[in-house]
Amino acid sequence: MNLTQEDWIEQLEADSNAVILDVRTEDEYNDGIIASALNIDIYQGPAFISAIEALDKSKNYYVYCRSGARSAKACEIMNELGFENAYNLLGGILAWNGEIVAPD
Repeated sequence: MNLTQEDWIEQLEADSNAVILDVRTEDEYNDGIIASALNIDIYQGPAFISAIEALDKSKNYYVYCRSGARSAKACEIMNELGFENAYNLLGGILAWNGEIVAPD
């Protein structure tokens, strides 16, 4: 479930069924994202659970936050909800060496 940045990128790039999920707050999200990330704020509690439950469980989710703690929790929640493939980016966006873009 926890992947180093190198493993996360390598697996993501080889995955045609991938979705990048950013679980930070809207303000954090607006400061810059990993390209094409979907934002669902883990701090929204029940609304977060509802939004996660609406996602396609057949996809593979590459999850990140600021430092890796919230995304690790999000992956745990996703696993409990029946998602088989949720991968946490260790170190979060703080440790990200790739491109950071403005959200659409």
